[in-house]
Formats: sequence, structure tokens, C-alpha cells
Amino acid sequence: MRFVNKVAIVTGGSQGIGACIAKGLAQEGATVAVMASRDKAKAVRVAEEIVAIGGQATGHAADVRDPGEIRAAIAEVFAIQGRIDLLVNSAGVYYPTPIGEADAAAVDRMIDTNLKGPFNAISAVVPHMKGVSGGRIVNIASVAGLMGIGRYSVYCSTKAAIIAMTRAMALELAPVGININAIAPGNTATPMNEDIRTSPAHKPMLDAMAARTPSGRVYSDPEDIAKLALYLLSDDARAMHGSTVLIDEGFSAGL
Repeated sequence: MRFVNKVAIVTGGSQGIGACIAKGLAQEGATVAVMASRDKAKAVRVAEEIVAIGGQATGHAADVRDPGEIRAAIAEVFAIQGRIDLLVNSAGVYYPTPIGEADAAAVDRMIDTNLKGPFNAISAVVPHMKGVSGGRIVNIASVAGLMGIGRYSVYCSTKAAIIAMTRAMALELAPVGININAIAPGNTATPMNEDIRTSPAHKPMLDAMAARTPSGRVYSDPEDIAKLALYLLSDDARAMHGSTVLIDEGFSAGL
């Protein structure tokens, strides 16, 4: 029960890694604002699942690409709860962008969601965290921010930028009692990659991934990532500022 009397916001909390983190926080005592990008009903469903097992949660929706929209949603949570202690930036999108063939709208959406989105959420939440004498922020980066993946150069770039942003922001936030760190997951079983995991057309890609995953688990469970996030959000990680923790089944360890 590391998060009793804490209020948490989880963007991208309606599915995948974000939903697992939201549930884990609630199980350890936090009141969780589950935030979907567009469909509030999805966030409400996760919040209802949390309440059904005895936790406290509310569902919200805000497009993290829009600074005004995410600011208003965070202000709403603060108005209801009177404080915000924890923020997890889990909202993200993943598209191929092959050189010379990339869809311009997909490029813009990845940059706006994966990079500007966390920046917008952090900018909106920090004033509220300062008001309660500190807080914890976790950004979900990716192993793709630490290595190149062919045909996914823009995605890799946005995740590398999150790692750099986390380091730079730590210089501003550590002096005011706010810890900011990042997680770089490898392949993780979420709705975003269900097609790759299940479609026969993607079997060659899946086989190639399996060949370079030394643990034998091509896809980690979202719960594995959530457990690490909860550690970084807890007082156990109070000495960590600007760190990025790799959790990728050994995928990037070597050839």
C-alpha cells in the first residue's frame, strides 16, 4: 500500500500498459484518474473495473496533443481531488514511416502524441505538484529510443526524445521535490501490437524478433512494465532523477 492518500493521473490509461499501471496504483491505495485520448467510455470502463475490486478511480478523456485540453482535464482532476501526486505518461501511437513513403499525417500524429503529449501533460501537472510539496512522474519511452528499427525512424526519434526530455526535465524538477524518470519497454503484449502477434502475414517479423530475444519471451506482459512503474512512482525510488530503465527481455543486449 505504497500510494495511500496519493492521487494519480495515467494518460493512455484505458488499455495496455497504462491500464495495468492504473490498476496497480489503485491496488496499492492511490486514487486514480484514468485518462483516455478521445473515448471517455473506455476510461470509465477501466475505472469501473478498479472500483469493482475495491479501488478508487474516475474516468476522463483528453487529447494530449492539445495543451488546452489536457490542462483542462488535469485541472478537473485537481478540482475534484484537491491534489495531484503522480503522473504517468503512457499515451502513444506507433506507425511505420518508411523513407520516401511515410504518411505526413502519421508523422505529425506520432510527434504530437509521443513527444508533445508528455510535454503538455507535465507542463499542466507540475504547478499542482508543487502545491503538494513534490510528486513523481514516469514517462513511457521504448527500447526503440535506444536502438534503430528499420521503417520506424520517426517512432524511434520520438522515444529517444522522451529519454532526453526526461533527463533535461530532471534538472528543473529535482530541486522542487519532483522525481521524473522513464521506462524503456521492449516488445510488450498490448492492443497496439495485437495484429503483429496474431496475423500470419507478420510471422516472419515475429520469427525475427524471437531469434534475437534471449529470454525466450518475445513479448513481456504489461504487468511486468507496471511493476517497474510502481517502483519508480514510490518513495523507494526517491534517489532516481532523469533515469531511463530498460526492460526488454534482453532484446537490445546484443546480436
